[in-house]
Amino acid sequence: MANDEKKQKRPGIGRALKSRNYRLFFSGQSVSLIGTWITRIATSWLVYRLTNSALLLGLVGFAGQVPTLLIAPFAGVIVDRVDRHRLLVWTQVLSALQSAALAALAFTGLISVGWILFLQVLQGMINAFDTPARQAFVVQMVEDRADLPNAIALNSTMVNGSRIIGPSIGGIIIAAVGESWCFAIDAVSYVAVIISLLLMRVSHEVPPRSGESMFSELRDGYRYVAGFAPVRTSLILLAIVSAMGMPYTVLMPVIALNVLHGGAHTLGFLMTASGLGAVAGALYLASRRSVLGLGRVMLIATWTFGLGLIAFGLTRSFWLALIVLPFVGAGFMVEMASTNTILQTITEERLRGRVMAFYTMAFFGSAPVGSLLAGVAADRIGASSTIILGGVACLAAGVWLMMSLPKLRQLVRPIYVERGILAASQVETSKAVGAP
Repeated sequence: MANDEKKQKRPGIGRALKSRNYRLFFSGQSVSLIGTWITRIATSWLVYRLTNSALLLGLVGFAGQVPTLLIAPFAGVIVDRVDRHRLLVWTQVLSALQSAALAALAFTGLISVGWILFLQVLQGMINAFDTPARQAFVVQMVEDRADLPNAIALNSTMVNGSRIIGPSIGGIIIAAVGESWCFAIDAVSYVAVIISLLLMRVSHEVPPRSGESMFSELRDGYRYVAGFAPVRTSLILLAIVSAMGMPYTVLMPVIALNVLHGGAHTLGFLMTASGLGAVAGALYLASRRSVLGLGRVMLIATWTFGLGLIAFGLTRSFWLALIVLPFVGAGFMVEMASTNTILQTITEERLRGRVMAFYTMAFFGSAPVGSLLAGVAADRIGASSTIILGGVACLAAGVWLMMSLPKLRQLVRPIYVERGILAASQVETSKAVGAP
């Protein structure tokens, strides 16, 4: 009997899947994300095949993500004002149409870098609304709030699991029949997530209006983000890591072709290796009992990501790259998902959409700047040197976080006590174990 009780107390890795709505979302989104990653690798490969330019690779990455940087703050206000479920249905439908347009242009031979740039901008505008709405909607899908960190970790597992499957499939499809079919498969894959959203049982309640203007609500969200050090520091760290480190994915075709002297299959294997590490990191987070100690986890993950990038930039061996990239993938995924978990845990519900919009800006919005700079730098000093510089920047950001952690822990503990995550009697103990 004692053993049975212990088993019941152990947190299951998939415990958030007990919630029907989240289970539907997880299954539908898993299919859709595989299609998304197939399109990402096909787009990068197509652009480099057409232009042989690292600069244009960076420009395409910039075009696809810069709308998030510009629109996300306003999108966050809208997410806090409207039914998030209905908003997500519309963003998924529009994304499906965007992928279908890309496929049609590719099949008819009309595809060009100009069209790719236009459609990337369009998808970036859709993502500016979709991402904060999806992040904020997780709270509504999970029936037990204690399972929220697990749901966020499972989301990361899902995203990075698709990174393993999607690029591998994409590389095979590109080599066999070309990029056109990759885009078509992505368009069809959106049907799964649309159906999963329509099958959910949710209360379609529009949040009460505050009576304030959009700019006033946007200002309130900014004041909270800028004024509360744990949120501010977490978002700045994520922005630095995303802008300086993540462009390695944009430059991956250059590494695969010019440094490792491979082809589409090589690119698929490299992306898969990074995805394997990311899944391992996500599963580690899913197995954690609580959010306590995530500050230290973020620090270790940031340094792991930076060191991994430096090692990847230095290697000239395909097999060494496959060994290094799992650490790169795990480092970034754990840092990103830990940030998400902490923000979702400490943020007030009325500000959730706006805070997650700033999270979207830090994660996706800073990436276009990094992609553009990385494209310019790679054109002048080479892709490998550019990746190494990004790794050094991530190590420096980790040092800054290490210096900030003691103060951040003091500010977050009262919130953890208020929300029952940390008992008042455990505060002194939590100082020893290092919350948050």
